[in-house]
Amino acid sequence: MEGTYTALVTPFHDDASQSIDWEALEALVDEQIAGQVAGLFPCGTTGECPTLSQEEQLDVVRSVVLRSQGRVQVFAGTGTNSTLHTIERCKDAERAGVHGLMVVCPYYSKPSQEGLLRHFLAVAGSVSSPIVIYNIPGRTGVDLLPETLEKICVRAENVVAVKEATGNVIRSQMLTRAFGDRLAVLSGDDALTLPIVAVGGRGVISVASNLLPSEVSRATSLALEGALAKARRAHLALLPVFESMFLEPNPAPIKAALAMTGKMTDIVRAPLVAASETTRAAIRSALEQFRRGDA
Repeated sequence: MEGTYTALVTPFHDDASQSIDWEALEALVDEQIAGQVAGLFPCGTTGECPTLSQEEQLDVVRSVVLRSQGRVQVFAGTGTNSTLHTIERCKDAERAGVHGLMVVCPYYSKPSQEGLLRHFLAVAGSVSSPIVIYNIPGRTGVDLLPETLEKICVRAENVVAVKEATGNVIRSQMLTRAFGDRLAVLSGDDALTLPIVAVGGRGVISVASNLLPSEVSRATSLALEGALAKARRAHLALLPVFESMFLEPNPAPIKAALAMTGKMTDIVRAPLVAASETTRAAIRSALEQFRRGDA
């Protein structure tokens, strides 16, 4: 795995049930592919998976698979805080035709490292698809340590990548040194893509690429090609946009930005709330700065 992968938002209608806006989702998929992203990750954190029903999650995955028509890879977010439920969702996603799966560390339960090991081995052993492990301690309350990840990789060949969202470049450096080509380390934070690629990472699972797919893809590609000066300029130009996307809990800011461009509503499902006016002003300012070419 290599390049920019978009953590897709899930668009909703502004109606009583906040139903999924399938037309907006399909248009978003088309725009991502036109922007030359390497792949799509529906039903992750950015896709508001905690507030989607199991049926809705599967319908979103099916829609993205059908719309992309094999033009890009599709990795479905299938992780839950139950090993049995995670396996069930992984199998459903496989039947829907995905290229791979993204499995987050079980949240709320706060399993031990032994519990994490057993969880990921059970999931990996139940499917044949490539698996991206998603380590985001800030949301799950548990950190998958490098030594546990190494044990998983020794016994589960279909674990091919880790979405590294600890916010710690030193951790990414440890992983790339330990695993080499065995495991792709992908940044889980747009603002850290360049530093992580610089220490051996292979790309990003991006929030900002929902809005700027070609621009984020270009910045990542330059970094992967080793064109450091150009990559740095591209990354720093995007940095205000990256930062504005996380002024409030994701995906409220990115949905606000997409709504500003008329691509979808800014509806997020409770307990999330739409971005504040202060954050919207910061997003507008960041986008204006980017369009002016200010670094």
